[in-house]
Amino acid sequence: MLVFLFRLLSALPLPLLHLLGTWLGWLVYVLAPSYRRRLRENLERAGYGALLPQAIAEAGKAIVELPFIWCAPMDRIARVARMENYALVQAALDAGHGLVFLTPHLGCFEITAQQVSLHSPITVMYRPPRKSALKPLVEGARARGMMRLAPANLSGVRLLAKTLRRGEPIGILPDQVPQEGEGVWAPFFGRPAYTMTLPAKLAQLGRAPIILTYAERLPRGAGFVVRFLPFTGSLEGDAAQQARAINAAMEEMIARCPAQYFWSYNRYKQPDGVANPDEVAA
Repeated sequence: MLVFLFRLLSALPLPLLHLLGTWLGWLVYVLAPSYRRRLRENLERAGYGALLPQAIAEAGKAIVELPFIWCAPMDRIARVARMENYALVQAALDAGHGLVFLTPHLGCFEITAQQVSLHSPITVMYRPPRKSALKPLVEGARARGMMRLAPANLSGVRLLAKTLRRGEPIGILPDQVPQEGEGVWAPFFGRPAYTMTLPAKLAQLGRAPIILTYAERLPRGAGFVVRFLPFTGSLEGDAAQQARAINAAMEEMIARCPAQYFWSYNRYKQPDGVANPDEVAA
């Protein structure tokens, strides 16, 4: 039933989906107190409190555009998505050392790997949905084109490492909260956030450059611009220093279209078994 509904919605024009998403964003904001509180707190902490109305609308668009991104024919999606600075990606692939794409929860992050997969194989780290009914929909939607999925476990990490050794790119969302033992506390918009250490480890293991990418959602349903940026930070030092460098790069990228970040995400939660940052510092 859910797959049928998504396929039905995917036939709608993108401008209409984004209009419906704006309405949904405001409806959820009004009806969900915990969502409303976290959205406002995270925006204000990052210094973007004035963008609250835009952020509410963009959060709704991010949900309602999913049927289009997941179920519409890929050639139809490609017609509303253009890539900017892809030459940076091609140069890295031509060097033959693989490539690590880092994509935060910014804009239409679901479309970035999909568009890369039109030109090159890519393996992305994937965390299965908690509801088993969603698994066929999500996995089928994300494993299209030349895109492959790597589960967020040890076997998935091994698959990512093998992919890099073959000279192919991988994709990771570095602002997901990792499990105990898989991260360190590092500042993110002025507050400690438990941050994964995997991106830096894989980049160093595969001698692979890091490229930052995000897909900005254009106004009035005009489509998306998938942008590629060089990572200018340093991966020298220990895991905490590497995590700080990656978080700083995420902050700079978010500053390009801050209303489109996933501010309602509980980025600062403390995973089970992880000491809080004050205890770690002591």
